[in-house]
Amino acid sequence: MKRTTTPFQRRPMPVLAAGLLLAIATLAAPTSAATPGQTQASAHVMTVAAHTPVDTRINNLHARLQITADQEALWQPVAQVMRDNASTMDSLRQSRMANASNMSAIDDLRSYGQVVDAHADGIKKLTSAFEALYNSMSDTQKHNADLIFRSDTHHAAKKG
Repeated sequence: MKRTTTPFQRRPMPVLAAGLLLAIATLAAPTSAATPGQTQASAHVMTVAAHTPVDTRINNLHARLQITADQEALWQPVAQVMRDNASTMDSLRQSRMANASNMSAIDDLRSYGQVVDAHADGIKKLTSAFEALYNSMSDTQKHNADLIFRSDTHHAAKKG
């Protein structure tokens, strides 16, 4: 028997929240070994990080983007936006899960709307912070960033 769903059925984790988490995880997944220069910068970031899942993703993205010491000041706002976005989405997800059994259809739609709005706001904040960093990158770094952000799994949320 094939299981079907409708757009109005409750889900424990909203699709867009899952998409955002997938996008962040994909961006942060390492694809190659770090060079000696990258290892030093990554070691610094990992020492400072609290080693939460989002910090692990941030550290991996830092390494993949080959952030230099000179770019660290531009990287920190990107990392903070990623942390803030993850915190916001986690809070909304927990609220939806805690209230799922008591929500009316209208409550569910409003809650889902909050998730969608938070996701959109988070992407805008990340874009703004990342743009300054991207503009400071070498052509090689920009090409690498373009490939990372263009990857099929990064845009998995678009595929449904």
